[in-house]
Amino acid sequence: MADDNEGSKGNEIESIEMVFKDTVIPSWKEQLTFRAFIVSLGLGVMFSFIVMKLSLTTGIIPSLNVAAGLLGFFFVKTWTKMLEQCGWLKHPFTRQENTVIQTCVVATSGIAFSGGFGSYLLGMSDAVADNSSDADSPYRSISTKNPSLGWMISFLFIVSFIGLCSVVRLRKIMIIDFKLIYPSGTATAHLINSFHTPQGAKLAKKQVSALGKFFSFSFLWSFFQWFFASNGEECGFANFPTFGLKARDNTFSFDFSTMYVGVGMICPYIINVSLLLGAILSWGIMWPIIEDKRGSWYDKDLKPGSFHGLQGYKVFTAIAIILGDGLYNFVKVLGKTLIALRGQMKNKEAQTVLPVAADGSKTDDTAAISFDDQRRTQVFMKDQIPTWVAIVGYVGIAAVATIALPYIFKPLEWYYVIVLYIMAPALAFCNAYGCGLTDWSLASTYGKLGIFLIGAWAGASNGGVLAGLAACGVMMNIVSTAADLMQDFKTGYLTMASPRSMFMSQVIGTTMGCVIAPCVFWIFNSAFPDIGKTGSEYPAPYALVYRNLATLGVEGFDALPRHCLQLCYGFFAAAIVINLVRDKAPKKYARFIPIPMAMAIPFYIGSYFAIDMCIGSLILFIWEKRNKTEATAFGPAVASGLICGEGVWSVPKAVLALLKVGPPICMRFLSRKGNVKLDDFVATLGR
Repeated sequence: MADDNEGSKGNEIESIEMVFKDTVIPSWKEQLTFRAFIVSLGLGVMFSFIVMKLSLTTGIIPSLNVAAGLLGFFFVKTWTKMLEQCGWLKHPFTRQENTVIQTCVVATSGIAFSGGFGSYLLGMSDAVADNSSDADSPYRSISTKNPSLGWMISFLFIVSFIGLCSVVRLRKIMIIDFKLIYPSGTATAHLINSFHTPQGAKLAKKQVSALGKFFSFSFLWSFFQWFFASNGEECGFANFPTFGLKARDNTFSFDFSTMYVGVGMICPYIINVSLLLGAILSWGIMWPIIEDKRGSWYDKDLKPGSFHGLQGYKVFTAIAIILGDGLYNFVKVLGKTLIALRGQMKNKEAQTVLPVAADGSKTDDTAAISFDDQRRTQVFMKDQIPTWVAIVGYVGIAAVATIALPYIFKPLEWYYVIVLYIMAPALAFCNAYGCGLTDWSLASTYGKLGIFLIGAWAGASNGGVLAGLAACGVMMNIVSTAADLMQDFKTGYLTMASPRSMFMSQVIGTTMGCVIAPCVFWIFNSAFPDIGKTGSEYPAPYALVYRNLATLGVEGFDALPRHCLQLCYGFFAAAIVINLVRDKAPKKYARFIPIPMAMAIPFYIGSYFAIDMCIGSLILFIWEKRNKTEATAFGPAVASGLICGEGVWSVPKAVLALLKVGPPICMRFLSRKGNVKLDDFVATLGR
């Protein structure tokens, strides 16, 4: 996020709003245009496919705000240009409308993540339960719920809106009084503001051109690869033995995925290096050693994938790292939040600014800030959202949820739901405030809190695993949408978009997402029935993690293989220590210390995607060395094109799978000895 902040603290001292002082600001209703929501719908569907594919493969979701803002600008600008040439243009395209589009698209595609299709929701299914530590549990029948379009849409409509009501009345405190920076929201606002200047429009046109070229390349390359993968697990470029057959068997290979190369170009270098270090530590060192202990540490006759064997070490050590990292950052962010909040309450002077900039510095551009803030505050406070809307909305949705959720999830008692909704406003505030300080949303951490609290309360015999996962969904959606809404308010504040239009675009985008995301998941689930199974094309690794977290919460550690618990303790402590060292070390050294959460992901997925993402980092690094200005301007557009191209290819790929049309060719890679054996076997068949 440091790069995002650089744009906001640059050398410019002239007022941003001076550039737009002669531009008429449309009313909040005029900002909510028909064309904005048509474009948002199209982009929302496309981005939902992208987020869904990422959720079901590795679970790493990069920020798509840049692509949403850029493509929204391009499509509406093209629309208005055509109408202008025909003499039919009534309303010019404004930065406020651009902000509405970006907000709506991100809200729509965000449901594909917070809806839990790659985590808690899929973790309820039989497919994931078959591979989990409670596969043989006597309470299995009351602890699973298979995906169905009807209940998924109903569930999302019940839980996805209440987070908006919980913090909407706090927008003045967060944005005006506390002056929280919300780095992602600020960076997005600067991007949109720049698009609507003459120079920015020219650059945006070039960026869209670059995005389109690499989108086409990524889509066509994915289409080409499809022809050679008639048996997805063994055939095709994804199984190319880049570093040799033995390395490939341990998942060390480049699988030619343009999507993850693009993700690597967007993610910070330290994330990608952490992924690679985690892959080397696990698949390069630990798993081969533990596999040699077969028959000593665990039964050598276990079936592949059993949690009493190697799979148990893979998953639970990763869970230990994730929990250690999550606990540390939860305490850290919550501590910062409480300290900063206490200081803010002691000093209520209007000019007080929290020291939350990336470098801890404050700007001296008081004249420019004074003019900008005066205009922005005037617009921001103009269109009030009535208090009764928030209160009635929260109480009404909570009442519906208390009645409806126990019907959807039988083990989730009504009093569990009431407890969750009593806790939710405080946690939503903490997450929104902490996100404003650090740009770090701890939605998944709060979700895990729901898993352990409700799961342990219900108990295994009463379907505690399913109750815990459902509680995770309730909590995660509330705190996630609360932080997202406040990010959008910050973006709207800086682009002078009305808070009402921001709120309405978030509501409309969330409504779209509650329908689009389950439908997209249904397409994936129908086309690829092995979703959630280890080793499949869409293993949904976090679904297995969340399922095992829920099992851990209600059943304890009894099912773990030998020495696994000791390893978990060690990695849990290591995650905390690494984070502590990273925070205490001087900045010039801290940037080289890996991030435990990122290191944990390859432990059970494999290393192939880490190599893809490191190649993306390498491309960007070389580009920056040759021409840093060009790389900064066009890197995000190129990365977005690579991500979107392969993501969109998943649509026709799923349609072909539904039509039972498979690739015509199987390209496999065998050792020389294996090839000789295959030739001999084929020769015997011809006799």
